[in-house]
Amino acid sequence: MTDVTSFRELGVSPDIVDALEKRGITRPFPVQAMTIPPALEGRDICGKAKTGSGKTLAFGIPMVELLQRGSRSVKKKPRGLVLVPTRELAQQVATELAPLAEARGLQVTTVYGGASIVTQMNALLDAVDIVIATPGRFIDVMQRGMASLDRIETVVLDEADHMADLGFLPQVDKILRRVNHAHQTVLFSATLDGMVDTLVRNYMNDPVLYEVASTKPMVDTMKHRFISVMPHEQAAAAAAICRSAERVLVFVRTQHRADRVAEQLSREGIKADPIHGGLRQSQREQTLDAFTKGNIRALVATNVAARGLHVEGVDIVLHYDPPEDHKTYLHRSGRTARAGEAGLVVTFASVEHLFAVKEMQELAGLNHPIEPMRADDPRLSDLAGWEPAEIVKEEPKQPRARKRGPRGSVGSRRKRMR
Repeated sequence: MTDVTSFRELGVSPDIVDALEKRGITRPFPVQAMTIPPALEGRDICGKAKTGSGKTLAFGIPMVELLQRGSRSVKKKPRGLVLVPTRELAQQVATELAPLAEARGLQVTTVYGGASIVTQMNALLDAVDIVIATPGRFIDVMQRGMASLDRIETVVLDEADHMADLGFLPQVDKILRRVNHAHQTVLFSATLDGMVDTLVRNYMNDPVLYEVASTKPMVDTMKHRFISVMPHEQAAAAAAICRSAERVLVFVRTQHRADRVAEQLSREGIKADPIHGGLRQSQREQTLDAFTKGNIRALVATNVAARGLHVEGVDIVLHYDPPEDHKTYLHRSGRTARAGEAGLVVTFASVEHLFAVKEMQELAGLNHPIEPMRADDPRLSDLAGWEPAEIVKEEPKQPRARKRGPRGSVGSRRKRMR
């Protein structure tokens, strides 16, 4: 099914196909080709898919198709529910699904923290068909009597592994236990182990399982560069890298660090803004919009803030602060090279981080040298064009036979004790 050339071949209706074509979407990605047909049949779908693989339309198209066939929604009782880990992802999923829903006369709304709960509850009074929500805020709305699951026909769990990382699965479990009638469940996750596997076993009925992502292929779609930079030269080096691209996503470990690095980049002549949980939701939305439109060149983000970032056209991911582990490295890096496009991932490593970075490389399946560079190194302006040689691993040496120790040595005493 992955060799199909159009959405029509997948059974998608002409009006939805037209809505997709108006946005320049004409050929389905592999995850869409594999999951849309069984989803249109009403089957439960469990997909292992990475960020940028096209999974939003993979669940969005069948949801819109199936909801249209049923009865209309009534106030406070949506028929489709999409649970996501972050408010940014909720907004982006809504943006992706809105044109499809409009083609069918369906209403879509978002429910997430950091925004007016009154406004969100009023939207539910307008008989919306699809709600895209973060788990905590949706439970809050339900407890206020402004949302019911009585008429839910489809539940989608998007980026279930990220919801697990953020500790949201107990809330997801609480929501799913209230959907106690026949319905369709669709789950997408980069990993399907641990608590995510528990959700699959407890709440999915004979799901069709598709695996369309793995760690290694994601790494192979990117170019990776590891640079050793002195701490006092990091900002200038980062600015040199940013000048070679239109959009650079810069990762740091703390909110304070994000503010400071954005300020340092600005002093270096790079338009940069921070994004993190310490900012008001309106500030975060404005910053993300400016980055998406290309009005700022560098977005400096913390791990948590970047969980739901899905911005097309990110040229470079810069790990200004090395990630804590290889999984974080892969999640961060997945913000570039989306849907098979080329992307560059750069990691700064000071002397104190060299060992941890090499260990992370090994776990991520990488084998690149950590190249020392000064801030004025001309290679920084074209790291994609500079090809470092891979490290050649030495063959392990065969252990030599142990020689018998002299009389009175440890080896001799052990022999006599047998």
